[in-house]
Amino acid sequence: MQDIVKYFPNLTDTQREQFRKLEELYHDWNAKINVISRKDIDELYTKHVLHSLGIAKVMDFQPGAKVMDVGTGGGFPGIPLAILYPETDFYLIDVIAKKIRVVNEVAKGLGLQNVKAEQMRAENVKAEFDFIVSRAVTNMPDFYKWVKDKIKKQSNHALKNGILYLKGGDLTEELKDFPKATLYNLSDFFEDEFFETKKVVHLPLKYKV
Repeated sequence: MQDIVKYFPNLTDTQREQFRKLEELYHDWNAKINVISRKDIDELYTKHVLHSLGIAKVMDFQPGAKVMDVGTGGGFPGIPLAILYPETDFYLIDVIAKKIRVVNEVAKGLGLQNVKAEQMRAENVKAEFDFIVSRAVTNMPDFYKWVKDKIKKQSNHALKNGILYLKGGDLTEELKDFPKATLYNLSDFFEDEFFETKKVVHLPLKYKV
């Protein structure tokens, strides 16, 4: 928790309390429905919460923006981002019903009014978003196919509308067909060795009629 405050010092009292409460909620729900590995639950704030907030180091979501989190699992990166951006709308989807149940219960426990979570495949979503975020649910070529027609045409942010993808390792081969992709090293923002190979990939998407 101290790392969250360290890297995001301007949190409101409400946000600090919500981030603090995450640990209790995830430990409780993970004991009932295992959505985070036993090994990782003890490093929740570094490996899940702070990792998710890496997106916030490259993108400052505007009030009223719409963001979809594909393959959210237990709610990452969507839940931490929803705490940080209470005036941005987050739509979290996953194909596994029990994970969505946990997401909904955590959002309810935190009092988040800007989160909607559903069991859904990305291909079946009938809506458009400013950004689509995710944590390495698949390779970029496949992910691109799932979401390429779900991006709003009008861009109101510093970065062009598109994908913000958390991924690690050497992405040269995976991104060879995406010359417009920009990589941001999370080691530039966070000191923990966990982030040495972690990146945010921004891929702007042209709107398709």
